[in-house]
Amino acid sequence: MFVIVCFYSSLVISLFNSVTIERKRRSDTHPSDDHQAPKDGSPYNMMKPRTQTPPVVFLKTHKTGSSTVQNLLFRMGERDRATFAFPHHSYQFSYPEKYGAVILHSPYSQKVMPENAVYITILREPLRTFESVFSYYTSTVPSALSLFLESPDAFWDPKEPGNCLGRNPMSFDLGIDSQQWNTTWRTDLSLLEETFQLVMIAEHFDESLILLGSLLDLNMEELAYVRLNTRSLQDVTHLDDDTKDQISAWNTLDVLLYDFFLQIFLEKVEKYGLERLNSEVALLRATTNRIRRKCVARSGVYPEELEDLVRPWQTDTVTILGYQIQKNLTKPEQAFCTRLVLPELQYHAHLYFQQYGRDMRAVPTDVSYFGFMLVLKGDICWIKTSHRKTLSLER
Repeated sequence: MFVIVCFYSSLVISLFNSVTIERKRRSDTHPSDDHQAPKDGSPYNMMKPRTQTPPVVFLKTHKTGSSTVQNLLFRMGERDRATFAFPHHSYQFSYPEKYGAVILHSPYSQKVMPENAVYITILREPLRTFESVFSYYTSTVPSALSLFLESPDAFWDPKEPGNCLGRNPMSFDLGIDSQQWNTTWRTDLSLLEETFQLVMIAEHFDESLILLGSLLDLNMEELAYVRLNTRSLQDVTHLDDDTKDQISAWNTLDVLLYDFFLQIFLEKVEKYGLERLNSEVALLRATTNRIRRKCVARSGVYPEELEDLVRPWQTDTVTILGYQIQKNLTKPEQAFCTRLVLPELQYHAHLYFQQYGRDMRAVPTDVSYFGFMLVLKGDICWIKTSHRKTLSLER
């Protein structure tokens, strides 16, 4: 059995964006190919079988590169003709209930996940993480980061359900107290260390992928990627030294969390072997560049230039860029390349329809969601039939 669970334990997109994948052959529920499949050695064969892949739990965090990792896992799961378990309504589980290490160690989690499940997540340098989070999810706070940091307590109310990401967002995502240091914090860090076999580091993304590939027995083609959910450069705030100091002071717990797991990551690198790692990183980058040249016609494309299928969801505060794929591709190549650049909401909707033969359920009128989420992330209700038709991807 092969299982992937993507938890988005916070506000947006796929909050607790749970994907459980069982490795299970279901030829009766998957359409047959109308073309000759490529040889198994081809990276564009979406149906290439894999053996001995362990169950996986991926805890998805905000603005850390997690959408890029999720795309890789989506491709891996779909390639295995997996069974996905999605939230009952739309893209999200209950919010703002805390998830993370506590739920992962609960009896419920132990019943759902096999004992040999591999737990992974990803963290990013806290200064850039907070700047990115702030630019995406500005609501009742001032749009200028510098103005907010002059007096953050005047704008941020931790009791407001939509404000969970306003301070120490990575700590919140991991299910630990994100507001203040307390006596349980060292225990929480130890629990997280015990829980996760790999905490990827965004600043060492390729190195993290090599370690992930080693855990899951993935080859270089399966680890190839393009960066998803990237902003236009004009929406990225330059951080001077004073601003960096202010962000660090406001997000002390995220700084501690990141430093803690960065050290653990470096220890894993040393154990893996630096020379071996560097060699495999070079091979991964060469493979990724080759696949990007094959698949991507244009990168950093503004949304108005993209067709619906590959247009990332847009916020009111930033512009999210996407990709155009090459023309004159074979059907297997087109299927692979489309998935490589496919934004997470479209991929989620595609997998849901592929599995259940219907669109995602609409959120019932008697279910209450916080207006903050609806204002910032209209994707919560982004389940129109037209998207399903657009997502009739051929293998």
